[in-house]
Amino acid sequence: MSQNLTLPVLPLRDAVLFPRVNVPIGAGRPATVRAVEAALATTDRRVFVVAQRQNVDEVTTEGLYSVGTVARIGNLQRGPAGIHLVLHGERRAVALRMHQENGFLAALVLEQDDLPPVDPADPAFVALHREAKAKASRLGEKLELPKEAVEQFLVDADEPAHLADLVAAYVELPHAERQALLETVSVEDRLRRGLVAMERQIAVLEAQSELKSKIESEVGDRQKEFFLRQQLKAIQRELGEGDDDAGLGELKEKLAGLDLPDVVRTEVDRELKRLARMNGESMESQVARTYLETIAALPWSTRSDEHLDLARAAAVLDEDHYALGDVKDRVLEFLAVRKLRSQSEAAATAPEGGPETPTARGPILLFVGPPGVGKTSVAKSIARAMGREYVRISLGGARDEADIRGHRRTYVGAMPGRIIQALRQAGTKNPVFLLDEVDKLGVSFQGDPAAALLEVLDPAQNDSFTDHYLGVPFDLSEVLFVATANFLQNIPGPLLDRMETVEFSGYTEADKLEIARRFLVPRQLGENGLGTDQLRFEDAAVAEVITGFTREAGVRQLEREIGRLARKVARRVASGEAATVTLGPGQVRELLGRPKVHPERAARADQVGVATGMYYTPVGGDIMFVEAVPMPGKGDLVLTGQLGDVMKESARAAWTYARSHAEGLSIDAEAFSRDVHVHVPAGAIPKDGPSAGITMATALVSALSKRPARHDVAMTGEITLTGRVLPIGGLKEKILGAVRAGIREIVIPAENEPDLDDLPEDVRVAITVHPVAELGEVLALALRGGSFREGRLLFGDQQPEDVPPLSSGMAH
Repeated sequence: MSQNLTLPVLPLRDAVLFPRVNVPIGAGRPATVRAVEAALATTDRRVFVVAQRQNVDEVTTEGLYSVGTVARIGNLQRGPAGIHLVLHGERRAVALRMHQENGFLAALVLEQDDLPPVDPADPAFVALHREAKAKASRLGEKLELPKEAVEQFLVDADEPAHLADLVAAYVELPHAERQALLETVSVEDRLRRGLVAMERQIAVLEAQSELKSKIESEVGDRQKEFFLRQQLKAIQRELGEGDDDAGLGELKEKLAGLDLPDVVRTEVDRELKRLARMNGESMESQVARTYLETIAALPWSTRSDEHLDLARAAAVLDEDHYALGDVKDRVLEFLAVRKLRSQSEAAATAPEGGPETPTARGPILLFVGPPGVGKTSVAKSIARAMGREYVRISLGGARDEADIRGHRRTYVGAMPGRIIQALRQAGTKNPVFLLDEVDKLGVSFQGDPAAALLEVLDPAQNDSFTDHYLGVPFDLSEVLFVATANFLQNIPGPLLDRMETVEFSGYTEADKLEIARRFLVPRQLGENGLGTDQLRFEDAAVAEVITGFTREAGVRQLEREIGRLARKVARRVASGEAATVTLGPGQVRELLGRPKVHPERAARADQVGVATGMYYTPVGGDIMFVEAVPMPGKGDLVLTGQLGDVMKESARAAWTYARSHAEGLSIDAEAFSRDVHVHVPAGAIPKDGPSAGITMATALVSALSKRPARHDVAMTGEITLTGRVLPIGGLKEKILGAVRAGIREIVIPAENEPDLDDLPEDVRVAITVHPVAELGEVLALALRGGSFREGRLLFGDQQPEDVPPLSSGMAH
């Protein structure tokens, strides 16, 4: 009969106690120990045992199930780690309420009775009971339990309810399913669910047994094969056929013919002796043989014949690349120095009448620039000009030191690093070796590949580079290393210190047009099966592709778009629709669709509060607009347009300058009692950097003074609180972007004036540049009707004595 009881709560972690089941547990948590002590203080020593929902130390009422088992504490043993006791499950119970009592949980519980079947003699229920007993017996067999123990288990669990609870307690079940069985009061339902669980466990045990038998059979077959091979070798020795196969003999001959350093020859001889003592079919034998084959395949003394003809090198560079004048000059200077040093060192070290061996060591070149500007192809041209082999490895995403140094031979599947593998591929010890995307190296717990490159790129150390797989030094001093990168800041300092930077800037539109005419169009015509008489590009068509369908510093996307046009024309030619096609700007839009790129264009009219700035990204330069609008408020500055911290600080510096020089800037003092909203389109693109400082100041002063800013002037420069204009970077790309947008008058920091020499001649003659040192000069140029005299910003008929100076003692 069910009754209400108030009992101490004993929570279990990852376990469920069933009625009529005995379970030993250990109680170590303070609250649990206090609950046990409280139960021991009663005459019946009863507790309410309930499972936790999660395996945590701190127990709350919400973290416990509501259905558990009323149990009696049996044997008990105390120890330093807590109390060890045996729980005897008695009846199911449901907790009506739980509460804290004297440092432990107590619960008001209602005991539950089992729900027997409607008719215990029903044939279906009797069959279910018998099947459950049979499955329990079979599961005991599969678990290899003693037969007597299984039979005694079934005798003790003769009643269906008792059998169902015992099966639920001992069969393999997830914690949640075991708790669900405890909460099921129907005996018939518990038997059915227990039967399914036993069937599932029996199936798993049978599958494991079958798999074990197959593995034992395979191992036996391999042992049999091993013994047969040993007998075959004994028969071959009796027949006088020898114990050394032809392949191993060839390997020995090849190794004997190599000009190896002494330390390498010693290691090779040692490995050959080990290999001779090994069983040819063993794993160690295969590892040793692979190692020796790798040694034999490396170019220990094989060199390419080098030809350092500077005239030919210049011709090769001009043949392969258009523009890049500074880069070509630096490469030719590098080759000239290398030639002279090679000749002087060879003359000093070569024996009289002997051959000269080039051993000159020079700086390692690092080509830095945006994607698609020709960094990799210039390295290929260097190899062609010098008559050397060319190899390339891509370091993008390399995150393991073993990529560079290789794996030690103790690892299964070990192999040399990518440096040694590339030299094996080149077949010579003096190739031009391109380390591509060196700024994309990663770092992981397996080591830093950038640190491993330090030895490779150090001319003082790389003559004895030791790959982990080889275990012997290999001379890299004759290798001409060239590295490429997109971003210098991503290269670790010690690695960057070992290389000399050669910067690649983006191409102008005129450069791209000429590159397309010389290289891209002929290449795409050939790749798409077209002749020059079947497809002809007008210069205006290529210019339309450059401006409307590409936005890049290099020419990769341009070549892809030209390829798209060639394929569409090839389809027309192949189908007979046309024999020859001449593409103009109209046909480009017809074939490629609407333009994908919409570059900024210069504004058509002067506007109050709108100034034109310039910016630079890895894909080139362009102009941007800074908009400032006063509005009712409390004198705050609102900044939008996904501006970075540095750009926000520039805006605040401009705002402070305007407030502190309001009278000199002809700004009404009441203007600063209103809010000013500064926005930089496009809002979805993050922006940062200090070079928009003077642009923001111009937009703010224009908005506050209500004077229009000129739409035909673009500017760039960092601003200080005192109005100084500081230098910036990327000036060439910024000016090229401004010229592309239709701007012809440009304001730059005075300290950047020497950078104008980097501009193409056609751009220099087409623009007017104003170098400035302070913000007053900028505003005089950018605000309509302004002038700057004697350190004062003047508008209209204003005279210097009518306006206070913007700065004192500042150099102009």
